[in-house]
Amino acid sequence: MTIPTIDPSTFAELKDAAGADFVVELVTAFLEEAPRILVELRAAHTAQSVDAFRRAAHSLKSNGLTFGATAMAAMARELETGGLPADSSPIDALEHEYAGVAQALKALCHD
Repeated sequence: MTIPTIDPSTFAELKDAAGADFVVELVTAFLEEAPRILVELRAAHTAQSVDAFRRAAHSLKSNGLTFGATAMAAMARELETGGLPADSSPIDALEHEYAGVAQALKALCHD
């Protein structure tokens, strides 16, 4: 069984609670911020800065959970709690997952 990029029930609950227009604003802000956070994550890895790495991973995890991006959030949680990875492959995988999340969120906001 594959995990959907965005959990539809979580996204629907967010829309019900916050309103569709506000969710579009949240998604827009996330789509602007997440690429910068991914750059920070990669830079922290390169600099071997555990605290900066953990903060960036935490931000991505929290944002992912907000929108129902459960797979992305789980990947970010692994990075947040697992320390600096030996290589960049987990960051590459997270960036790939984010790309799918971004595409799905854009589609959901235009439905």
